[in-house]
Amino acid sequence: MKSPLHETDCWIFDLDNTLYPASCDLFSQIDVRMGSFISDLLGVDRIEARRIQKQYYYEHGTTLAGLMANEGVHPDTFLEFVHDIDVTPVPPSPALLDALSQLPGRCIVYTNGSRRHAENVMARLGVSNAFTGIYDIIASGYRPKPSPEPYADMIRQFDINPARAVMFEDIHRNLKPAHDLGMGTVLIRTERHPPDLDDDDHIHHVADDLLAWLQAILAEEPA
Repeated sequence: MKSPLHETDCWIFDLDNTLYPASCDLFSQIDVRMGSFISDLLGVDRIEARRIQKQYYYEHGTTLAGLMANEGVHPDTFLEFVHDIDVTPVPPSPALLDALSQLPGRCIVYTNGSRRHAENVMARLGVSNAFTGIYDIIASGYRPKPSPEPYADMIRQFDINPARAVMFEDIHRNLKPAHDLGMGTVLIRTERHPPDLDDDDHIHHVADDLLAWLQAILAEEPA
């Protein structure tokens, strides 16, 4: 498939399991802290807290949205608690910084997490200087991907031309609104994805490793 390198001036990256490998498993820490938050908030044991956590996730798109709707939780309190994690499982990646810095135009993070979490992870990776902006769950009005409205809002906020933008994600359904707006899309495949995704026409490229994919398209640049 044709490289997007010469047609793109905005590169939009999901954060968790996209900028860093899914094998780092930061979400397992976040998952445990979500359970602790719900257990303490509602006075239930961890088993019931996990049931509520997953119920809210499936019914509302994120556990946070469910807690806001059903329990009146202030989102900042929740986000600060659940993102207070150890990011050292993420290895620093000078090679990723080098690749991102060679991309033409801007790099932006779009995450269902908080800006603070994104900044912590990006600092650990060593890639903060490659990015010009972060669009987080707070900026989206707590509307999680793949709700289409935040994608349109992000485009307006950062003055992005969708026809010249590419979005990277590890969750295939989160690429559908980007595709519908006219962006190129790259799925970073993890073990939860089937090996063949050719039937998903909203996915233009599939990569097993972000860094390797970026290095491959950069290598196509004439010397």
